[in-house]
Amino acid sequence: MSCILNIETSTQSCSVALSLDSRVIFDRIILQGSSHAANLGIFVLETIEFAKKKNLMIEAVAISEGPGSYTGLRIGASLAKGLCYGMEIPLIAVPTLKIMARHVIDSLQVDEENIYFCPMIDARRMEVYSAVYDKNLLPLREVCSEIINENSYNSYFSKGKICFFGDGASKCKTVINSKNALFIDNISPLATMIPPLATKAFHAGEFVDTAYFEPFYLKEFQATVAKNRLL
Repeated sequence: MSCILNIETSTQSCSVALSLDSRVIFDRIILQGSSHAANLGIFVLETIEFAKKKNLMIEAVAISEGPGSYTGLRIGASLAKGLCYGMEIPLIAVPTLKIMARHVIDSLQVDEENIYFCPMIDARRMEVYSAVYDKNLLPLREVCSEIINENSYNSYFSKGKICFFGDGASKCKTVINSKNALFIDNISPLATMIPPLATKAFHAGEFVDTAYFEPFYLKEFQATVAKNRLL
């Protein structure tokens, strides 16, 4: 039996879930607004209190490792590390795009062979963080940052259908026009999606080094200066 505290902060959504052998037994979520700093600590505290009331011992912390929002990932990783040190438990890091793909594949339960899954996270303008998986969650193309155009996925369309989902996919609907393109709405990475992959990693002993773990930012953070800033 594994009791895992799961944290997801890679997008505008902020969520925490407590899982018991992959089954979510408690969760907290806010979907909109960059409020990770204000809400994440409260959600984690509520989750820990729930575990105490149920006489459950949290055995690991699992975090969605990115790519995604630099600030969100950093806040999530900092709190996850603090929890692991304080509770003396291991840290599990799960790729964010893989979390999304696993959720969609499990939800659709597809039988056809030539169908691929492409989670996309918005990276501003027409750029997205994306990857491509087959129905067995095997990566056909590793995570990358790409600017989408009408020819971006032609090599996959010639072989079968692709399911696009995530906040980055919605802005690509007007650009990707193939009849083999399927768009699934309202898919955002959430802590409730992490447990299947986190539980598998827990039982396999696949933990990351808490001291040296860094989120998968994919791109370096670029600070900007407000145009109306007084000199």
